[in-house]
Amino acid sequence: MKKLQQILLLIACLLVVAVAAVQRDSKLLGNSVFSNGKKVTKARVDTLRTLDDGTVVINTTYLAKDVKGFGGAVPLDIYIKKGRIVKVEALPNSETPDFFHEASALLTRWNGKTTEQALAMKVDGVTGATFSSKGIIGNMKAGLQYAANNVKETSLLDKLDLRTKTLVGLVVLLMAAIIPLFIKSKRYRVFQLLLNFVVLGLWCGTFLSWSVLVGFMSGGVNMWVSLIPIIMLITAFIYPLFGKKNYYCTNICPLGSIQDLAGMANHTKWKMSKRTVQYLELFRKILFWLLMLLMLTGVWSEWMNYELFIAFIFKSASWVIILLAIVFVLLSIFVPRPYCRFVCPMGSLFKLSSTKITKWL
Repeated sequence: MKKLQQILLLIACLLVVAVAAVQRDSKLLGNSVFSNGKKVTKARVDTLRTLDDGTVVINTTYLAKDVKGFGGAVPLDIYIKKGRIVKVEALPNSETPDFFHEASALLTRWNGKTTEQALAMKVDGVTGATFSSKGIIGNMKAGLQYAANNVKETSLLDKLDLRTKTLVGLVVLLMAAIIPLFIKSKRYRVFQLLLNFVVLGLWCGTFLSWSVLVGFMSGGVNMWVSLIPIIMLITAFIYPLFGKKNYYCTNICPLGSIQDLAGMANHTKWKMSKRTVQYLELFRKILFWLLMLLMLTGVWSEWMNYELFIAFIFKSASWVIILLAIVFVLLSIFVPRPYCRFVCPMGSLFKLSSTKITKWL
């Protein structure tokens, strides 16, 4: 009966994520939920051409003829080889040269990505060249969608992400997912926590967050390029069904790992009264339900972009997020895992999926 309750709670949590995906992106597993009823105009033959070296070129002139920049259409040529985008070139357009020059910085954002990865990307426009940016992004979406439907399927090896950091990250994750089940060693735990933080966090920038979950539910999951987050999801949602509660948070999460490591630097912790801890736990529950309300009603789903995990992607994270992450890491020297215990909305979902619902009401 207890396991059945856990399964039902897990299903309920997945439904919440599904509703959030529909609310934010109007998509579910890559399919548009709301059809606009418009007929798609059949593209001309030159929309897709193949070069002698096998590179496929998608021309968006007719695919995105309704997508406008500041001065009109912003057609692109998208070069795809072995399932990955090689480059994107802008075709002649009527945009203001200075503004378009600034917006053209976006053209390299998709390089090296598979079609599926590129479609799942959320690319922001360039400040000061908003209309031209929207034109480029709109053309890319149209071209990538066309490529996904028409470009010949790539081989299994082409689908797999075989970059060094991905392979190393996969090994580290498998170690964290398996070895602690059998080995209870403090020395090994320190070693694994370091690997989690350095490899999974700083190097790979891979973690579970609300933004990641909603993105998967919205755009679908490509198992060939998302093995690491898929395994993370298994440890977060499936392991608890077999008695391993909080396994992901305790043994894998990069942010949890660095907090644990910081806590090991000081054995003298601040003593908090039982009432203080209860108030902080109550704060966590109130925060969680408030964020759920804002997300599910569509009032403010952007809060997902401010989870502290984003600090691991430091090239795009704001200084505020990075500063807050540092503050919580320093605080964890004196208070065990403060972000995990009293704030983390992602951890709250994991707890909710494996805990009696009455404890969260």
